[in-house]
Amino acid sequence: MAFVVDESAIRARYLQNSRKFHPDFHTLSEEQAQADALELSTRNNEAFKVLSDPDARMQYILREKGLLGTEGEAGTLPQDFLMDMMDINEAIMELEFDFQQEAYESALKSLKNLEETLESGIKPILDSWTEERGTEQDLIRVRDFFYKNRYLLRTKENLSKFAPA
Repeated sequence: MAFVVDESAIRARYLQNSRKFHPDFHTLSEEQAQADALELSTRNNEAFKVLSDPDARMQYILREKGLLGTEGEAGTLPQDFLMDMMDINEAIMELEFDFQQEAYESALKSLKNLEETLESGIKPILDSWTEERGTEQDLIRVRDFFYKNRYLLRTKENLSKFAPA
């Protein structure tokens, strides 16, 4: 397992397995063999969906390592991050009552800066982490990034409602 993978190798393996397990290639097989092929084809599709999406791959690894709870769980976010987000969220609330292009652009810039800071801080861990070389502390930092990034994405969605047409 790794956070950064060779996406062309993932795709090649997916296509190889698709040809091997696709139910259309097993129409003349016994019923059990057809059912097995259908299950393997489904699992292949699900695996490709997870492995080809960096966010889903991160979530999968963290969940496998026991560091993520249930789907709706938000996790604990650090106070300094929440304070930064409070300022941005207040700016977004003000846009609801009095849209000003300058305020919108300022909030968008703040979000982008925060996002870039988070990504640059976690990138070395994501690039080098593997199951063999990674540490528990690395995984905790990735989990914290994951929760912060989810919060940022929701905030960006809220801000996008005010985007000029």
